[in-house]
Amino acid sequence: MCKGWMLAVLALGLLAGCRKSPEQYSQRTDNPEYLRQAERKLTDVIVHDVFGPPVAARIYTYASLAAYEALLPAYPQYRSMARQLRGYTATPPPQAGAEYSFPLAALRAYLALGRQWTFSGDLIDDFEQDFYKQFENELPADVYERSMAYGDTVARHVIAYSQQDQYRQTRGYKYTLKNRPGAWVPTPPAYMDGLEPLWNRIRPMTLDTAAQFMPLPPPAFSLRKDSPFYREVMQVYEAVRKARPEEVEIANFWDCNPFKINVQGHASYATKKISPGGHWMRIAGLVSRQAGQDVMQTAETYLLTSVAIFDGFISCWDEKYRSIRVRPETFINEHLDSKWEPLLQTPPFPEYTSGHSVVSAASAEVLSKVIGESFAFTDSTEVAYGLPVRRFASFRKAAQEAAISRFYGGIHYRSAVEEGYKEGTAVGQWVLARLQTRNAPEKQQTKH
Repeated sequence: MCKGWMLAVLALGLLAGCRKSPEQYSQRTDNPEYLRQAERKLTDVIVHDVFGPPVAARIYTYASLAAYEALLPAYPQYRSMARQLRGYTATPPPQAGAEYSFPLAALRAYLALGRQWTFSGDLIDDFEQDFYKQFENELPADVYERSMAYGDTVARHVIAYSQQDQYRQTRGYKYTLKNRPGAWVPTPPAYMDGLEPLWNRIRPMTLDTAAQFMPLPPPAFSLRKDSPFYREVMQVYEAVRKARPEEVEIANFWDCNPFKINVQGHASYATKKISPGGHWMRIAGLVSRQAGQDVMQTAETYLLTSVAIFDGFISCWDEKYRSIRVRPETFINEHLDSKWEPLLQTPPFPEYTSGHSVVSAASAEVLSKVIGESFAFTDSTEVAYGLPVRRFASFRKAAQEAAISRFYGGIHYRSAVEEGYKEGTAVGQWVLARLQTRNAPEKQQTKH
């Protein structure tokens, strides 16, 4: 009898010793590579579905917000975005005293947001079937199911938030061309309608208004050869005609055209690529790995970068459809050289300011703060599209190259690049000033 009792106690002791604490469950699944894998899959789906740059930025932002908020219960030194992002309310808390893998919850929430705002959800479903097996093998069934359920709870909360940003209300609107000299018109080869003409009506994440960082007006349209506008036209014309190999390489590296139309004789076909925002989200993932960030730090990096890109596009698109400036290709073909072509395909929206310049500068400000001012890195984003890696001494150096690439490519005037960079810098600094992801040092707690 006594011996049986002793064996029972020993068995219970062994069971208790094998049982992991909530902290241990999080540690076993606290692998930032899982989040980076999820970002890569979401990018694949965004590319597949051919979302324009502003819409792609929106998808990244809500997915990143969901992942960040789902991780917070395990990282009390970090702050929620509730009452920081415009209109965002407190995220539902997990069940008190219950055991969770919050990294799993974060991945579940991230992918749920990706599925919500993309068309090819089946691609995410297929990915998840294999993806979650890694967690099923690490976690007790009850912890696994509870964590997945909490991820769904956070996702529903963020989805409800995303549905109030005026996105649905701005669908289906076709831009009406303005019949005035120097106004934007569709460009070859597809002559597509103006993309997202109402994007300035989308609720920003941090900006007070879409026009908060309105750039200086562009040089006035003029046919006078001594005018500032005409001089800018000639700069683009000559830059393409006399482009050096290094400039061509830079232009192609930062092309980031989600839907390029290729014409061969009477046939045409499209090639899909990563968007400008997607390129910077990929950089965020690359440098988070290089910097040795844990999963929460990686989620923070994704969140702040995506918010800067999101608000950058709102600011930029507000100006694009205010100035509705003609593209270099249109003016040059009509007034200078009917056979001139830019190195890059002209995207389907007005010229001023340069969207790539804005979001690159905004991203560089955020990453310089989160990762480091002089953080050298190798960008391998474009290897998947047949282009070599490029190396940069800092994020701002990369952003400056991304901006001037639009001039080298023949799709932007210099003023659009320079003023766009200033605009994006202001947006990035604003995002950093408005969003506090860490508690003050005296309020920080250690993880339990």
